[in-house]
Amino acid sequence: MNHTYCIIMAGGIGARFWPMSRIAKPKQFIDILGTGTTLIQQTFLRFKNICPPENIYVVTHELYKNLVLEQLPELTEDQVLLETCRRNTAPCAAYAAYKIKKKDPDAILVVAPSDHIIMKEDIFTEKINTAIRAAEENDWLITLGIKPSRPDTGYGYIQFNKNITDDRYEGLSKVKTFTEKPNHDLAVTFLQSGEFLWNSGIFIWSLKSILKAFDDYLPEISQLFNQGNDAYFTHAEHVFVKNTYAVCKSISIDYGIMEHAQNVFVIESDFGWSDLGTWGSLHEIRKKDENNNAVTGKHVLTYDSRNSIINMPSDKLVVIQGLDDYIVVEDENTLLICRKQDEQQIRQIVNDVRMQKGERFV
Repeated sequence: MNHTYCIIMAGGIGARFWPMSRIAKPKQFIDILGTGTTLIQQTFLRFKNICPPENIYVVTHELYKNLVLEQLPELTEDQVLLETCRRNTAPCAAYAAYKIKKKDPDAILVVAPSDHIIMKEDIFTEKINTAIRAAEENDWLITLGIKPSRPDTGYGYIQFNKNITDDRYEGLSKVKTFTEKPNHDLAVTFLQSGEFLWNSGIFIWSLKSILKAFDDYLPEISQLFNQGNDAYFTHAEHVFVKNTYAVCKSISIDYGIMEHAQNVFVIESDFGWSDLGTWGSLHEIRKKDENNNAVTGKHVLTYDSRNSIINMPSDKLVVIQGLDDYIVVEDENTLLICRKQDEQQIRQIVNDVRMQKGERFV
């Protein structure tokens, strides 16, 4: 029996990728890179190198059940875990862990977002397999840390202890601290120290280790999902989850567990990773013209414009003059023009649009 399971977290709405990412169809279900496959399909294919497809589970909002089953036809309905409201990543991980426990108490879990870019698939697989072996052999909570290439303020950072390593597992070190998105000066200091990695949000642990961590650090969440043992894999599961999510607190795995646990380790990795969280991150990996513009659209003309990401419908003529470092995106009924340096405001813009113009634009 293969005891490795991959859990794909796919419930977000990707607000910072608006207007392409909408509530009805968030970015994980879109072919953002123009490769012919969506982000969640790429993630699923990547994990088929790690474990058999019957061991891959997707946790998503109930709105997206049909999208998941359409895009990932190898999954059964039992492998699609439906959240009834958004409660961040800790309840998502707990739900999957307690459901899988009923099937396989000896499981090793790989938990990852559905919308990340991995350019070097073979190195990714190698690092995950190293982490799986470490999780099988030790009571550790393991994450993959990305070697930073710039002082990015959009990522979380992991400080590791260079002196606490284990030669059995290449690149593994003990974690000292987690820091959420730092300001620019602090990010520069992190980079210069050589002791910090970007937080990839990819976790590997044994079922026993993560359930013990939930008991220790988030006991209220642990108690809630533990009560569902009779419901998992039955018709009663959806009602149980709906009632549980209604009273479950919203908290991330990082804040709820990883920042408090003493048995957290990180494996330094460099596999061409991007969390693809913003238009700016997409600009970095898309092909650029001689003026560093990343242009999508068959009829886009640019004059005296540079360093911008331009995403236009293929049937529209668009002329852009004099823009430097901008996001210009049209999708369906919406046009966004925003300075790239202000892209973190897009989430707030989406909230304002919802309040002032209603749901049809979001």
